[in-house]
Amino acid sequence: ICFVVTKSFLLTCCLPIFLMGMRYYFSRKVILHYLDCALHTDMSDIEQYYMKPPGSCFWVAVLDGNVVGIVAARGNEEDNTVELRRMSVDSNYRGKGIAKALGRKVLEFAMLNNYSSVVLGTTAVKMAAHKLYESLGFKHVGVVEHYALPGMTRSLLERMFFQVRYHRYRLQLREE
Repeated sequence: ICFVVTKSFLLTCCLPIFLMGMRYYFSRKVILHYLDCALHTDMSDIEQYYMKPPGSCFWVAVLDGNVVGIVAARGNEEDNTVELRRMSVDSNYRGKGIAKALGRKVLEFAMLNNYSSVVLGTTAVKMAAHKLYESLGFKHVGVVEHYALPGMTRSLLERMFFQVRYHRYRLQLREE
């Protein structure tokens, strides 16, 4: 279409590069803003958000003296659920069972504290993350299209070049 409209091979060849560059720029911008928000909220004071509130906790996976993974659990007394949050494993240590061990730690915590279910939400694009949750027993319960991450401006260009799907999962531990 570009060539038909412009009659320019150069412009036709440059357009995909420009579009990929815009996609990269907005993806990076949104993700960096999201990380900045996380580092200025719950991750800025882990003790306050995850260690002091009842029914919440934070675990760190350490290998050879290095932090290689983290996961948090945040209890919700109103519906007797615990939310699995902030699961992350250093990219150099993925595929070694660390995330599964961290996930199991949250499930064990939930059972010991008599929660009826564990919930989580993820924007992960990698299928490995979704397979991990399913291997832990979580059931996919829905998707929110065009999800707005904290820090997103929802500008027209952001919406054009960066869209996020938010997947929700639930693991029922016992009936209420």
